[in-house]
Amino acid sequence: MSTIEEDVRRGLTAHPKDIPPKWFYDDRGSSLFDEITRLPEYYPTRCERAILEARAPEISRRTNADTLVELGSGTSDKSRVLLDGMRDTGTLRRFVPFDVSKQTLHDAAAAIEREYAGIDVQPVVGDFTLDLESIPRGGRRLVAFLGGTIGNLLPDARSVFLRDVAAMLGRDDYFLLGTDLVKDVARLEAAYDDGQGVTAEFNKNVLNVINRELDADFVVHAFEHVAVFDAEREWIEMRLRSTRAQTVRVRALQLKVEFAAGEEMRTEVSAKFTRGRVERELRAAGMELVEWWTDADGDFALSLARRRTGKGVVPGKASYRERRRTGKGVVPGKASYRGNRPTGK
Repeated sequence: MSTIEEDVRRGLTAHPKDIPPKWFYDDRGSSLFDEITRLPEYYPTRCERAILEARAPEISRRTNADTLVELGSGTSDKSRVLLDGMRDTGTLRRFVPFDVSKQTLHDAAAAIEREYAGIDVQPVVGDFTLDLESIPRGGRRLVAFLGGTIGNLLPDARSVFLRDVAAMLGRDDYFLLGTDLVKDVARLEAAYDDGQGVTAEFNKNVLNVINRELDADFVVHAFEHVAVFDAEREWIEMRLRSTRAQTVRVRALQLKVEFAAGEEMRTEVSAKFTRGRVERELRAAGMELVEWWTDADGDFALSLARRRTGKGVVPGKASYRERRRTGKGVVPGKASYRGNRPTGK
């Protein structure tokens, strides 16, 4: 797993500067994110949950899965909808929550064990861009990646991630993917720049994390939150804009960083999708789309996919080794785990 030292050194010396969004999620960041998911502007969590509640029994019957693996599981709130569907169809045997935050992961795993008698809960700490090999195999697995988190990966990293998911799927496994869909720009930008300023505080909190963890001296109020939609790339970017010329020292890295007045540092990318784009990217990774569900207004989608069979379809485990060697897939963007943390953004 990449460390905060590695990510901050790379990000603050890059041009333009960027910080991976996974560092949003200390205790304060997780609490703010939970608040974001309940804001009126932030539709993805509500839309995805509505699809899950409507389709969980169908998903369970279609996959016949006895194991739920959730990547970026956070507090496992939405996991429960899928677990209920599997329990009701009589197939539920095992739950594998997978998350970068050890404490959140183990607290959630303990809660699931209390709520679902007899289930085998096997929590795994890891970064989904690096550590998929650590996920237990066996059984008939439904691998869920919810909340639109896939959009936080830049295109090259997203391609590698999807290839790695395809490589880990067995013959009887399925992949359930949540994607936010392209829509009116005003609604998209409002979802990442709410009127109460909660998302702004969430964005700025990454500076508090760096100050605490790396003995830095970011002046948090000297940065302002920015959220814009890039129509060409079809993604939202969250940035922090320096309101003045300033020098930041990161003592743990022996690093001095200059910010010009008005200079922006990217902290998150969140791509939006169409059905055609999802199908193309799944196919390129060695998977095929078998079901597509949206909410009533077509704002959000769940895709059910499985590994394609045939010569040369799946790249295999080499991509895991390649990433560990080169760092490919460590993205400057929400490994926003926003989609799934803590209840799914």
